[in-house]
Amino acid sequence: MSSRFASAIAFSADWREAVEEVLAQLEGPLAPQANLGFLYIADQYAHAARDILARLRAETGIDNWVGSTGVGVIGRAQAQIDSPGLSVLIGQMPEDSYRVFSGRAPLSRDFAAYGAVVHGDPATPDMSELVQDMATKIRAGTLAGGLASARGTAWQFAGDEPLTGGMSGVAFDSRVRVLTAMSQGYAPQPGSWRVTAAHDHIIEKIDGRPALDVYREAAGPLLGADLRRATRSLLVGLASSSEDRRHYAVRSVVGIDLQKGALAINDGIEAGQHLVFVRRDEHSARDDLRRMLQELREACPGVPAAGLYISCAGRGGAMFERDDSEVEMIGQAFGNLPIAGFFAGGEIVGNRLYGFTGALTLFF
Repeated sequence: MSSRFASAIAFSADWREAVEEVLAQLEGPLAPQANLGFLYIADQYAHAARDILARLRAETGIDNWVGSTGVGVIGRAQAQIDSPGLSVLIGQMPEDSYRVFSGRAPLSRDFAAYGAVVHGDPATPDMSELVQDMATKIRAGTLAGGLASARGTAWQFAGDEPLTGGMSGVAFDSRVRVLTAMSQGYAPQPGSWRVTAAHDHIIEKIDGRPALDVYREAAGPLLGADLRRATRSLLVGLASSSEDRRHYAVRSVVGIDLQKGALAINDGIEAGQHLVFVRRDEHSARDDLRRMLQELREACPGVPAAGLYISCAGRGGAMFERDDSEVEMIGQAFGNLPIAGFFAGGEIVGNRLYGFTGALTLFF
């Protein structure tokens, strides 16, 4: 295992105690050489975001930190939602191999970015477009991250002060090798469809039929008779083609028009979009995460040195047995890997913004 990375996680009602515990865990031979840090704080600490960042910068000597707030934080063998805590990953990167950027300090066009870890503001209305634009700036197409989540101010870290709005993160050149994989946690139902009439976030027709009729059929007789219950477990997966049943962006059904037979989802939709219907349950989530971890292990160019895991705030104990079930499975696949992460308001992989997913980024 490489000593270029170290991680720490702590939970406490007092943010000061959590910071001191994290600093104690980080003490070791790596600390003086580390030059980049990832910081995730529970939203209970949002009021102290500036103080936490300042304390870590002063005590570690690391000037460059990226990260965000979350409704829960993730670390090696631990993860909790709705608990005050913070999670940190520090690393020693090759000199001049990365750039921290934000809306205040955009990524320079002169920097040859091959990968990036990004964080975004969930209140930014054009976030999907920002993700797509950022992906065009990454030569190897390796873009991963998530939207900050919080019950109050959703902070991002990128520089010497917390910030809000837009997107921020860190980009790497070709010397920093990263690999990202995503677990959807859903079971696609048989069939695929095409939206034939839609506007804004309303699906009016699917394959020329009222969207609600198609939705009821996909739900089945029992679930289709209880639409309120159906919307909690049968969701819409927006796919790039009718053949692509593995990669889709899941969107919730947030409204039903019985008179018009239309569905409202929590994203914009256009005629011509391909879709699948997906079911959400713990069994499907575990199977898909296990599959993703196995495929990621097989794709690794070597032994990973560290990881960032970003999971949807709707996962954790709501989807699995416990909040830490996902990191337990990661540990079974990759051993005692330094890890940091958070429960996000949306997950970013490649050039798309997802929901209800878990994304693991490995450093080599």
